[in-house]
Amino acid sequence: MANEPNEDEPLFHAATYTQAPKVSHKVLTKEERQVLIKQHEEKQQEAAHLDQVASKGPIGRWWSRLQSGPNRITPAMAIVALGVVYGDIGTSPLYTMQTFLNGQGGLAHANREAVLGVLSLVFWSITLITTVKYVLIAMRIDNKGEGGIFALYSLVRKYGAWLAIPAMLGGAAFLADSVLTPAVSISSAVEGLETLPAFEKLFTENKQLTLMITAAIILMLFSVQSRGTERIGKAFGSVVLVWFSFLAVVGLANLSQYWSVFAALNPVYGVRFLFSGHNAAGLAIMGTVFLSTTGAEALYSDMGHVGRGNIYFTWPFIKVALVLCYFGQGAWMLNHWDDSAYIRTHGLNPFFEMMTPSVRYVAVVLSVVAGVIASQALITGAFTMVSEATHLNWMPHLQVRYPARTRGQLYIPVVNVVLCVSTLLVLALFRDSEHISAAYGLALTITMITTTILLAVYIWHSGRRLGAIVFTVLFLAIQFMFFFASMAKFLHGGWFTMLLTFAILLVMYTWNEGTKLERAQRRHMQPAECLPVLKRLHDDDTIPYFADNIVYLTSDPETKRIDTDIFFSIFADHPKRARAWWAVSVETADEPFTREYSVENFGTDYMFRVRIRLGFKVSQSIPAYIHQIMNDLSKSGDLPRQESRYPKLDADPNIGPIRYVLIHKALMPESKVSQRGAISLEVKYAIRRLAGSPVKWFGLAPYNPLIEIQPLFLATQRPPRLKRV
Repeated sequence: MANEPNEDEPLFHAATYTQAPKVSHKVLTKEERQVLIKQHEEKQQEAAHLDQVASKGPIGRWWSRLQSGPNRITPAMAIVALGVVYGDIGTSPLYTMQTFLNGQGGLAHANREAVLGVLSLVFWSITLITTVKYVLIAMRIDNKGEGGIFALYSLVRKYGAWLAIPAMLGGAAFLADSVLTPAVSISSAVEGLETLPAFEKLFTENKQLTLMITAAIILMLFSVQSRGTERIGKAFGSVVLVWFSFLAVVGLANLSQYWSVFAALNPVYGVRFLFSGHNAAGLAIMGTVFLSTTGAEALYSDMGHVGRGNIYFTWPFIKVALVLCYFGQGAWMLNHWDDSAYIRTHGLNPFFEMMTPSVRYVAVVLSVVAGVIASQALITGAFTMVSEATHLNWMPHLQVRYPARTRGQLYIPVVNVVLCVSTLLVLALFRDSEHISAAYGLALTITMITTTILLAVYIWHSGRRLGAIVFTVLFLAIQFMFFFASMAKFLHGGWFTMLLTFAILLVMYTWNEGTKLERAQRRHMQPAECLPVLKRLHDDDTIPYFADNIVYLTSDPETKRIDTDIFFSIFADHPKRARAWWAVSVETADEPFTREYSVENFGTDYMFRVRIRLGFKVSQSIPAYIHQIMNDLSKSGDLPRQESRYPKLDADPNIGPIRYVLIHKALMPESKVSQRGAISLEVKYAIRRLAGSPVKWFGLAPYNPLIEIQPLFLATQRPPRLKRV
């Protein structure tokens, strides 16, 4: 009898071969504590500095208020704003005037009327669209400091369900044009190598070399996204400051030869040239002019990253630098429009040509770096926009990583791959910046139009109805002119961005429609309705245990109720008896290192509703946290003691076997739903299969989770009765 096993001892010590998913006794890791201490010290130093400044009289108090209010200005963040916000609009001088010359038939046709006309159109477009619409009006309308079309939609959605359509369309168009930005910015900069005497022969003999270099830079750019760009991003602002200073200096140097070009500040020149017979491009010239404003939407979208005050502070310098650069190119064109050396030159770029060969080397290096920075800003913006669309339930839940200390810098692997492949596809299709810029901007005009509509709705409902009417008429007239002018690009490549726009819009629309249909049939049960039945199953010894613990993952944040899907899953087919059932929701907190949970047991020891909140920097692999919660409740007496005498993968002898269950919905063939609704649901489920699985996100793959398909409980159409023969 001495050899009989002790009933209280496990038969096999699995911990010898495997490990339980345990958590540390500490709430924070050493690295996390150091980060939080550093952040606290920085805040204390900043507060002490503001107190010191405020003690220096009225000017000091004014400056202190300026640095602590909603329009806060800090020198450090002003430099950061240069790198985050202005990259896109800062690369526009690389290709805007080149596109203008191509549309007019070359430099020989760029006479005084044409040059002053296009400069006037560029200046007043930047002034009206960027300065007035975005800087002075849109940036005053924020959602808790955040800007962009989705943040704006969150403010106005209560005024009508139809507003979702312009918001979706604008967001889809912004994402579509984000694909072209890296291609056009980097390729136009790399093509500057062709203008350097030392490389001219090399690039003439190897036409594909520019394409290969551009593709290599784009691949490198997307490959480093997973590592985060916090360190390199700190230098972005300083580089962009040098870039804009360079634009201003080279523009000013050329202006000294032709100061009369400033006559273009008179809008009459622009209007006259727009309708002139000498304008070879006709109304399509506005599509070229629009290229100078393509970064305007980014000012509003990135407002939350750098603060409104820092954009207000830096924009005057940016605008002056842009105007000097554009007008400097105009002065060079007026000085050389009849130069025989340039008459037969195809694809002439005034930006590089207006510099001496020695300065051109510096320009190429700076323009490549500026192009990379502009692309980085758009990539980061795309990640943010997809994340916002996910919160609006317009896109599937995707795996999100946060490589930096701030939640604003995120990384979405699926989006990164799609953007990279799409950008390389653009490069392969259009080959050079001349053809890419021909397609560039079309989709972004849609974003600007939809932003105008949402802004007008906000202004109207804020009580300034006359202002809303003036705003709508003025800016829709200008932007529809840009749109129709850009439609001339449709056959020259605009079709590609429009195709991307409608593909993204299809994803958003069908996902939203499918989600609304699912929510329409979702039901919840109060504890009094389901607990008696669960209690009976829990105590029914005639039914074997499905598992000691059954864990359901749910998206419902409310802990005082139970999803009917979970209830019916427990009783579907063969009842899933357990010692304890768990409904667990996982939420992402705004703080980086939050790790906390709350539990509702409904007065039982067998039904638990758990809400886990994890910081955005914390891994969402949840098995370790589930084991911790179960052990905590076991020690507190809320969960009856469980023992596992046989080997388990998790090797935790204090907790019985755990089975994870994920519920997916499916449409039944006989479901009574409209054809549009059925298509929306089918497309949503197809997208969900491609987007990735929660099994991977939550680290459940080693635990063989059960994926359960449940029908949508929609009204069904009964088929006719069978006839017995």
